[in-house]
Amino acid sequence: MKNHKTSTPIIYYSILIILFTYLFGNIPSFADEGMYPLSEIHKLNLKAKGLKVSPKDIYNPGHVGLIDAIVNIGGCTGSFISPDGLIITNHHCAFGAVQQISTKENDYITNGFLAKNREEEIPAKGFSVRIVDSYKDVSKEILGAVNDTMDLVARTKAIDKKIKEIIVEIEKQNPGKRAEVSEMFTGRSYMLFIYTFLKDVRAVYIPPRAIGEFGGEDDNWVWPRHTGDFSFIRAYAAPDGSPAEYSPDNIPYHPKKYLKVNPNGVNENDPVFILGYPGRTYRHRSSYYLSYEEKMRMPYVADLFEWEIMTMENTGKSDRAIAIKLDGKIKGLANTMKNYRGKLQGMNRLYLVDKKQEEEKALQSFIEAIPKRKQLYGTVLEELGKIYDELSLRANYELTLDYLLQSSSMLNFGYTVYEAARELKKPDIERIGSYMDRNFTRTKESLQMSEENYYGPIDKIFLREMLMRASRLPQDKRIPAIDSIIRGGDVETAVNQFIESAYKSSKLNDKKFLMDALTRSPEEIDQMNDPFIEFAKALYPSYQQLRETRQRREGALSKLSALYVDVKEQFQKKDFIPDANSTLRLTFGKIEGYSPADALYASPITTVRGIIEKTRSEEPYNTPQKLIDLYKAKNFGRYMHKKLKDVPVALLYNLDTTGGNSGSPLLNAKGEIVGVNFDRAYGATINDYAWSEDYSRSIAVDIRYVLWVTEKFAGAEHLLKEMGVN
Repeated sequence: MKNHKTSTPIIYYSILIILFTYLFGNIPSFADEGMYPLSEIHKLNLKAKGLKVSPKDIYNPGHVGLIDAIVNIGGCTGSFISPDGLIITNHHCAFGAVQQISTKENDYITNGFLAKNREEEIPAKGFSVRIVDSYKDVSKEILGAVNDTMDLVARTKAIDKKIKEIIVEIEKQNPGKRAEVSEMFTGRSYMLFIYTFLKDVRAVYIPPRAIGEFGGEDDNWVWPRHTGDFSFIRAYAAPDGSPAEYSPDNIPYHPKKYLKVNPNGVNENDPVFILGYPGRTYRHRSSYYLSYEEKMRMPYVADLFEWEIMTMENTGKSDRAIAIKLDGKIKGLANTMKNYRGKLQGMNRLYLVDKKQEEEKALQSFIEAIPKRKQLYGTVLEELGKIYDELSLRANYELTLDYLLQSSSMLNFGYTVYEAARELKKPDIERIGSYMDRNFTRTKESLQMSEENYYGPIDKIFLREMLMRASRLPQDKRIPAIDSIIRGGDVETAVNQFIESAYKSSKLNDKKFLMDALTRSPEEIDQMNDPFIEFAKALYPSYQQLRETRQRREGALSKLSALYVDVKEQFQKKDFIPDANSTLRLTFGKIEGYSPADALYASPITTVRGIIEKTRSEEPYNTPQKLIDLYKAKNFGRYMHKKLKDVPVALLYNLDTTGGNSGSPLLNAKGEIVGVNFDRAYGATINDYAWSEDYSRSIAVDIRYVLWVTEKFAGAEHLLKEMGVN
């Protein structure tokens, strides 16, 4: 099909319909492609999908609905399950809470953490909880700030400034609330969301790693799954109920709504739905974007992360104290790395770029069929192609700059200090977002957490690797600040000498020094003579140039993407659901297995028996003896599945999810929580680009396993009582 040369528009239209049906599937009776935003929920006939809740039960402006129980926790989702602010989310989402307080002597990562009462609950530094209050379409206000006479950089800056103005004004009008503007369709529509923003979050129960991460990276993105990926945290507020920073005087937050926990769970073919905050999908992007992802960005990132993971794992093997510092970063990198490997495999298996190109040939024929349409959209695809051609040529240069800062904490500290001094001199509305008054406290907290997990030997290795990568860039893509380090003589020797000297004399790994540096003026910063600040100063022009390049590119993509989606909707004669963008979404379907390969069928419910079968003495399959003993004694209590004669552990279903849905509640037809979403099957990593009921499967930890572990293993009956599980 890739080399098909027929130019008749009708034939291409037929090809597209066939391809689109193959790629995305017909709309089935129980599951739809699409993560529906709040603005679309009222249009859905949920009862026809097997659900017993109505759109108004989920979201009804001015009234309490299920969405009032759903929270955003950083890059994850969670849900209130008690009137006293108890939240259930994933183990991997709450991991940072115990990593911060773990030591070699008190290793809560390995052994788990349980607060037997409210007084023992520990602050989860850096955690915050957001709850949607309302939303509003602000597309006209934002797009009204641009006009056709603006160049592309000015267009991007004007949109960015208008968004900031709206956010600042809304937060001024709503003290204690958090406002965010989310782009729903690139260059076409924008929504303003107002959130209750809770900053006092505490750990309640986080299971041992051998339960919360059972199977580790071996089982990540794999079905069948036997991971108890759940944790409990609690949100607190000031005594008057308003959001507040941590204080021992704070009280548990009382949500408008909390979910009922159903200890009876669900069965195969039961209808279910999810409310959550999926991160990003890219289903409305062009073939040029997909090709760039497949050939350039994802292979670069996956290879780099795989090397960094291996380096950290080998370093931490001999010393648990070092491993604790590195555990969080390893988890994050490993999740992304395996996700990208799965996506690359899926793109290759489905010939996704080729099929998208065929779709665009048909689209171009549709555009050219009518002169007026050709005048409006005729060059859209060609211009998109030019942008990604340029991006591909610059890929190694731009990615090296990106991951130079991300790989080295010390360089990141130096750059942040240098940049902050310059940004803080500007009017608040003109600053980069992380330095605005509303965000700067969180920026400093993030730096402090990075400093606490800093480990010099690893930082040196990572910086050395990125400098060596930069040294291999072609002559027309050099980074001047790095060339000044390696100029003359042997490159490796020059890099090693720079690193040893810089780490020996810098004070940026001292928390007090770092925090003090963030208060200094540009003139004072220039006088510090810290090697990493000096290096950041030398790099600053390259990053400013990169930022302007991306603003120009973003301005072009903003205009072209809006036209691209507009004409595709005309061609396909339907309105699209906007790509996921970390805003609250609804997706629905049923508990259902699938055939991952020829002659194989994967059932949708796993049990504790599978844990026992996988168990061996070493990580990540070293099941705690107490859990083994409970299984041998058949001490299942009320959580036994009647047909399977065992405690269910994980569930498989055909809902449309992506990253950010981690921790989302899996709800039964009545809106009761029956599981906690945490993963997708390996074939479904491609979901970000294409969804199909045939292979798109998501995974939750079954609520029966959650309750069984909490009651029988942890002995935390007080939490079950609080949840109303009597």
